[in-house]
Amino acid sequence: MRLKEKAIEMSEIYRQNQKVEAIILAGSVARKLEDEHSDIELHILWSEPPEDEERLGPINNSSGTILSYHPYEDEEWSETYLTKEGIKLEISNFLTLTVEKIISEVIEQYDTNYEKQCIVSSVHDGVSLYGEVKVHALKDRIEVYPEELAKRMISENLWLSNRWHNREALLKRKDWLMLYDVICEVQRDLFGVLFGLNRMYVHHPAFKWMAYNVERMNIKPENLYERMANTLIGEPEYSVQELEVLIEEVLHLVEQYAPELNIAEQQKRIQYAK
Repeated sequence: MRLKEKAIEMSEIYRQNQKVEAIILAGSVARKLEDEHSDIELHILWSEPPEDEERLGPINNSSGTILSYHPYEDEEWSETYLTKEGIKLEISNFLTLTVEKIISEVIEQYDTNYEKQCIVSSVHDGVSLYGEVKVHALKDRIEVYPEELAKRMISENLWLSNRWHNREALLKRKDWLMLYDVICEVQRDLFGVLFGLNRMYVHHPAFKWMAYNVERMNIKPENLYERMANTLIGEPEYSVQELEVLIEEVLHLVEQYAPELNIAEQQKRIQYAK
């Protein structure tokens, strides 16, 4: 059975509960990126908090095996389980009011928090399985990426990691674990800038599906995916040098496509190395 078909089948069980207002298929299946390792991600939107029996009911109904089950934390109830066919489902239960509030924080208050943006991105790219009127009302609110959010994403992420200053010392000391931790951190910062430049909501805090998202970008350094990948698998000296070049290219893109931003302080700090 294909994952989307199974998601639709499971949504039929959840929608029987009158407290469920909408169901959104999220993740790789919604974005048509699924492979043999993918699972099903469902966002269930409730009119009031779900009881344990309401969360456990669909699992038992499908003869599922619970892998994880979490109480209310960070404004959601979450559980993960395997169906009898061995298909993994990750369920995120939210109050509809919570999703509406998070959308307001990102769209109207320009909150750059990645966890919040991930929820907005799931709504933006998600597929409505139930409650189409509600889901499309949410989608309409986030259709236009706010200019102020773009500016904040660019400015905040251009500060890069403080530890980037230590790159030469880490290279000389052959302190590889810390060096590659810094390299990955700076790569994530650059993606944060590029997501802002391209008016794309952050879909995953670690920027999953890198090739897919680079392909979606109109504003980016040439051969970005290959260069980012080679930075992680090449010689350390090459990795640092290539990342320095990428940083300069991203700075030029910011100057070209967001000239109204004053990034002089960020540029000054980026140049420093010890």
